[in-house]
Amino acid sequence: MRRHKPDSGWKHKIHEVIYEADTPLGKGFDIILIILIIVSVIIVMLESIKELDAKYHSILLAFEWIITIFFTIEYIARVASIKKPFKYIFSFYGIIDLLSTIPLYISYILAGSQVLLAIRALRLLRVFRILKLVQFLGEASQLKSALKASRAKIIVFLFAVLIVSVLLGTLMYLVEGEDAGFTSIPISIYWTIVTLTTVGYGDIAPITPQGQFIATLIMLVGYGIIAVPTGIVTVEFGKQKQGNSNAKEGTYVHVNTQSCPSCSAEGHRDDATHCYNCGSKL
Repeated sequence: MRRHKPDSGWKHKIHEVIYEADTPLGKGFDIILIILIIVSVIIVMLESIKELDAKYHSILLAFEWIITIFFTIEYIARVASIKKPFKYIFSFYGIIDLLSTIPLYISYILAGSQVLLAIRALRLLRVFRILKLVQFLGEASQLKSALKASRAKIIVFLFAVLIVSVLLGTLMYLVEGEDAGFTSIPISIYWTIVTLTTVGYGDIAPITPQGQFIATLIMLVGYGIIAVPTGIVTVEFGKQKQGNSNAKEGTYVHVNTQSCPSCSAEGHRDDATHCYNCGSKL
């Protein structure tokens, strides 16, 4: 009689460390990963400074090789520890992991590909996945829900801002004309958006009293416009927190960091025994 293969194999252990953060080893691995990502991004920035790169090039390259080898081993381990590796390989984070790992190798194979080394900065995006640590999971989930709930309102708001920018840009084109730099309606709309967002590059400026008056109004409106999206998200975020606080004890199901060993899906409930995505046993 064949015995059922236990879930304590090497693949399961690697998966538990790499994909989850509920265990001490998983938390430690994520912390190490965060440190290496930050160090890697700092190295990319330092390499862009020619004086520092010329003086410490060998040291920076040595650190980069160490980090790249670590990420290479981690990528292979991620692929090997799940039952459906292509789910991870072609996922968003799987593509990010690959793109942020291979540039250093390609730079030694293809001539003139050193420009690809800047792609290593994509490693910073991996921090969002690592922030699934338990202490951040609830806040991240609430923020995600708030942004999703605010999506329609923000889109309508941005569309209204675009309409206002087109109207005011057209008006400035008629008032100021080409002599003040408003050579076309698209250029005038560009100036309106720059002024409305209180950026103010200063490359174009109104010279007539009428144009300056309109510009003053646009600047004042800009301060109010900047606060609107923040207010929308803040209200929705407050609703999310209020909903969680009103949830009855025992009926509120927490979400943990457990990742499906088959398809890598995350966001399972504490009482889940099977993956909500593929049905595999957790």
